[in-house]
Amino acid sequence: MPRTMLKDQHWTRLRPILLELNIYDKGNLRQTVEGVLYRMRVGCPWRDLPPYFGKPNTVYKAYQRWFRSNKLIALFALLTKDSDCEWVFIDGTHIKAHQHSNGSNEVEQAISKSVAGRATKIHLAVDAHGNPITFILSDGTTHDVKVAPDLVDKINLSGTDMLCADKGYDSDPLRDHIEQAGCFNNIPRKQNNKSTNNHMDWHLYKARHLVANAFAKLKNYRAVATRFDKLKQSYENTVALACAYLWLKL
Repeated sequence: MPRTMLKDQHWTRLRPILLELNIYDKGNLRQTVEGVLYRMRVGCPWRDLPPYFGKPNTVYKAYQRWFRSNKLIALFALLTKDSDCEWVFIDGTHIKAHQHSNGSNEVEQAISKSVAGRATKIHLAVDAHGNPITFILSDGTTHDVKVAPDLVDKINLSGTDMLCADKGYDSDPLRDHIEQAGCFNNIPRKQNNKSTNNHMDWHLYKARHLVANAFAKLKNYRAVATRFDKLKQSYENTVALACAYLWLKL
């Protein structure tokens, strides 16, 4: 029997949320969800799923239905309703794209080539406790600061005191964008910038490790740490499922 991920208390919490998303509790639903989580954790091809989870094609077709309707992204959004956004931290990380992700238009599917090979980027925002609240995918060569305004727009900053990011986000238009949302920025200026860093809360800035820790947790799942999915929408739902699972364990 393969190692499973859903404890009874997890399933008790997850089941009504799935029903809310019109994913009905058929006899094999928990088994199917376990199969999707197993593939996320080990990164195996769908056809190599152990028989314990049922027919691999049945599990794959269920996942395909869910990702095409963005059900897993909706699941992640529902689980983050109680996030503590007093402080928000943002950052990005590179994800190596496996050769199995070949076959689609790379520009449309958020994959680009660089000296290091084909890659995707995850741009992530976490709350004051380091729990993921939203993310955006881009190709691997897009600079973080170009995606940051769209990432900020996805965050409800109404109760946020400060948004923190590293020097890679040193951009006055981005600072203005954050402040227009009613939030202070805690982004240091680079050494070659003539302006001062008098606005900085350096004590809070040290807590940026929270977003790095979140990336480390997400990359425990091999289907997140390496992109095997051809389609951006499919990989996006895989990342959303990993984020949702982190919330499910709280």
